[in-house]
Amino acid sequence: MTPAVSSLARKPSIRDQVSAEEWRLRVELAACYRLALLHGWEDQIFTHFSVRIPGPERHYLLNPLGYLFDEVTASSLVKVDVEGNIILDPTGLGINPAGWVIHGAVHEAREDAHCVLHTHTIAGVAVSILKEGLMPISQQALTITHDLAYHDYEGIALDGEEKVRLVAHLGTKNNLVLRNHGLLTVGDTIGAAFTRMYALSRACEIQVQALAGARPLYPIQPAVIGKVAGQTRPDRTTKNSNLTWAAMVRRLDRATQSYKD
Repeated sequence: MTPAVSSLARKPSIRDQVSAEEWRLRVELAACYRLALLHGWEDQIFTHFSVRIPGPERHYLLNPLGYLFDEVTASSLVKVDVEGNIILDPTGLGINPAGWVIHGAVHEAREDAHCVLHTHTIAGVAVSILKEGLMPISQQALTITHDLAYHDYEGIALDGEEKVRLVAHLGTKNNLVLRNHGLLTVGDTIGAAFTRMYALSRACEIQVQALAGARPLYPIQPAVIGKVAGQTRPDRTTKNSNLTWAAMVRRLDRATQSYKD
C-alpha cells in the first residue's frame, strides 16, 4: 500500500507574500537543510540553521519546530525577529526556543553573521567533550583552529541570559565549539557558513578516528600551523566557498528540487 502523502507537502507557496530577496534566501536556506541531511548533520528536529533578511528590522529565517530537514521548504521557514517574536509562520508550529537563544544572539551581535548553522553531529559533540577540543593534527583542522572559539555548556539553551556569554565567547571568530553540545559556524553568506561547517565537521571526524587508533599522533610543526592559518584567511577562501556551495546545490538539484516549493 502506498503511504499517505504527508500534509507537510501540501502547504501553499508563500512566494507572492515576500520580497524577491527574501524568497531567494528562503530557497537557499532550504537547500542548506537538504544538503545537511545528505552529510548526516540532522539530529531529528533538534538543530537549526538561520539566515538574516536584509533590512533594518533584522528579521531572520529559521526552521519550524517539528520539521525534519528533508521536510523543510522555502515556504515553510519561519520569519522571526531577534527578540524571538514570530513575524510570519506559514506552518503555525513556531520555532524551537533554543533556536532563538542561539541564533538570535549571534544575529543581534554580529552584523556580518548573515547565516548561522548549528549541529549536533556525533564527531562534533565528541570533540566538544575533549578537554583539548579541536587539535591541530590535520590539514582540515588547521584551516579552522585559528578561527575557532569555545563556549562552556550551561544546559539546554533556553535561558536568554546565556546569549550575552555565547556572543562574548564567539567574539569575531566564525567557528564555535559549544562544549558538551555541538558545533556552530557563521558566514556572510549561506555558502560560507555551510563550507565552514563542512570543514569543522570533517576535522572533528578525522580527529575522532585518529584518536581511536590508540597510536602516537604525528605532530605538525608550529611554523606550518601558522603558515596554513595565513593561507586560509577569509579573503583567500571566499572564492572557493562560493564555488563549493554552487557545486553542492547543483548536486542537490539533480536529486530533488522540492525544497524550492
